[in-house]
Amino acid sequence: MTSCPCLFVSDLHGMADRYRKLVEVIRGERPTIVFLGGDLLPFECDWSHGDFTSEFLMTEFETLSNELGEDAPRVMLILGNDDPRIHEATILEAQRRGVWEYLHMRSTVVDEFTVFGYGCVPPTPFQLKDWERYDVSRYVDPGCVSPEEGFRTVPMSSEETRHRTIQEDLKTLTNDRDLSHAVILLHTPPYGSPLDRAALDGQTVDHAPLDVHVGSIAVQRFIEDRQPLLTLHGHIHESARLTGSWRHRYGRTHAFSAAHDGPELALVRFDPHDLDSATRELL
Repeated sequence: MTSCPCLFVSDLHGMADRYRKLVEVIRGERPTIVFLGGDLLPFECDWSHGDFTSEFLMTEFETLSNELGEDAPRVMLILGNDDPRIHEATILEAQRRGVWEYLHMRSTVVDEFTVFGYGCVPPTPFQLKDWERYDVSRYVDPGCVSPEEGFRTVPMSSEETRHRTIQEDLKTLTNDRDLSHAVILLHTPPYGSPLDRAALDGQTVDHAPLDVHVGSIAVQRFIEDRQPLLTLHGHIHESARLTGSWRHRYGRTHAFSAAHDGPELALVRFDPHDLDSATRELL
């Protein structure tokens, strides 16, 4: 059985030093696939111009691809809730140039594996709503802002903001396909796991206690019901520090998180043929 070494990172938030570390690892290790799990752009990105996306991110990966030639990895990415969607056009242009594969609500095939991507998260307390959806219903946790409020960097229909849910999107994305050899690249982690634990202990909003688990119930149910081979997550930076775990198991499904709340690059290495041997390193 052919080895398929993969690298997974998430939540780099435009930090150039993290990207440069990643590029050096790619140069040295020559992985088959590199997964980028959302929140890739700077926190204070200029929402009207894609300078970081076009002048740094795309250039770094295009240069690397040209340098490595046939040894260049396939780069697969989604955006996350802190990434202004106005830059999606630049991401798609880079895909047309062969720099990477953009997977939100899309899939691709690698040998016997199918890779799906999905970038949306349940409602957060933050105002940018480009990548937020109701989860399984129109319920919003205390302290969070509805997807129908806040603001967006691209137009979105009221039908999409009011009625679309993560639960429905995942069903549309995967349909009735067999997921036994599927890798699902998501930004949100599943609810109630070691991967979605936020530092909200003892906090209240209008005397209502906040849930310390902030992942997606839809994603949790999807994993438990459909049992994909592997799911990849980010979003909740402090989860691994608080729980001591960056991975979780749901039956046959392995779930990994590359989110990290320190200055280092959190790098997950895995081979989908041998997921028990996956590792996470801080660089």
